[in-house]
Amino acid sequence: MCDTCGCSQPADAVTFKKPGEEHHHHDHNQDRIINIERDVLSKNNSVAERNRGYFDAKNILALNLVSSPGSGKTTLLEKTISKLKNTIAMAVIEGDQQTLRDAERIQATGAPVIQVNTGTGCHLDADMIHRAIHELTLDENSVLWIENVGNLVCPALFDLGEAMKVVIISTTEGDDKPLKYPNMFMESQICIINKTDLLPYVDFNVEACKNAAKQVNPSIEFFELSAKTEDGLNDWLEWIQHQAAKE
Repeated sequence: MCDTCGCSQPADAVTFKKPGEEHHHHDHNQDRIINIERDVLSKNNSVAERNRGYFDAKNILALNLVSSPGSGKTTLLEKTISKLKNTIAMAVIEGDQQTLRDAERIQATGAPVIQVNTGTGCHLDADMIHRAIHELTLDENSVLWIENVGNLVCPALFDLGEAMKVVIISTTEGDDKPLKYPNMFMESQICIINKTDLLPYVDFNVEACKNAAKQVNPSIEFFELSAKTEDGLNDWLEWIQHQAAKE
């Protein structure tokens, strides 16, 4: 994986616990890793502020879509762009380790799009976004969608200059994901619960998921929808229109 977010940390920096145990071990190797991460994040945040200034100057609403793989981010983007493209100017930055598949799907909607392939990297960073926006023609008073690499861990650490993070969780995942990956839900302002059409067939408790997310982020807001059937999609579309009008 990458060398910037800590996911390549050595084995002796990882802790092991049995149920009921608390682990209090501390070593200097962990301190070294934390210092490196702080340095990396400091550099990233500096570029993120430049991105944010650019977005603010052009009244661009930049939304960072984050989730685990297969949550339905791209399908949701396709539906959102298709429904709103006649009223809101939109562009997309697609993040994946390999292939142009998602960019090709977005291109079919008519929205300007650029693919960022991260190779072995597990997240987008602010510099990638900085370079990508100079390859796109971004209109003033528009929406920029950033579809991050599918990963509920590393993208939580990296400010891209976005207005907010939108975390997507599908009903095919466990409803305890917010507790297992708290940083992502802590950093996100919006949580979309997708694939609600599958609720009769999966073991997923919507209220349990919401309660878990609120434990780590009491102010997080929710949308329940099915990108496939479009049930609940109108509430999401209205929210986007409202947010775009505020820019």
